Amino acid sequence: MVTFNHEKTFRDLGSGFVIKHNEIMTRLDDFLKLNKNRQVLTISKDQSVKQALILMSEKNIGAIVIVDNNDLPIGIFSERDYARKIILKGKSSKDTLLDEVMTKKLITVTRDCKIEQCMEIMNEKRIRHLPVLENKKIVGIISIRDVLKIMIEEQKELINHLQKFITG
Repeated sequence: MVTFNHEKTFRDLGSGFVIKHNEIMTRLDDFLKLNKNRQVLTISKDQSVKQALILMSEKNIGAIVIVDNNDLPIGIFSERDYARKIILKGKSSKDTLLDEVMTKKLITVTRDCKIEQCMEIMNEKRIRHLPVLENKKIVGIISIRDVLKIMIEEQKELINHLQKFITG
């Protein structure tokens, strides 16, 4: 990890998102450690779409991980799934189970994945949320918004470092 200094200053960038100020974060593990109090929400595949939407609305999130009866992640349901698989097809969110409409091809990453890799995966696969797994269990989730905030902060830190280097 590239580190310019070890100031223990933290910045809250909204939505419970925390980043260490004056330190470059390159791995998901850093993000997860700094955001360890951030709750990862899951819901059973046997719940209705409406129940998922209520939970997503209450927590102001754009996607929720779907789990099986053993609490293992098996899919994801997003606002995009709702628009394409419920609204456009005229289905009832009250009567449709998540198991019927969730994205079953779950794309995940591990703690040692670099932030840049997450961005590449999200771009290539055209997704906005990446669950983070460890031993098949969900330990976190990172969104495209999180990745963008990290990248912007890293660019600011790099610019600041270069300005200090140039001006002595």
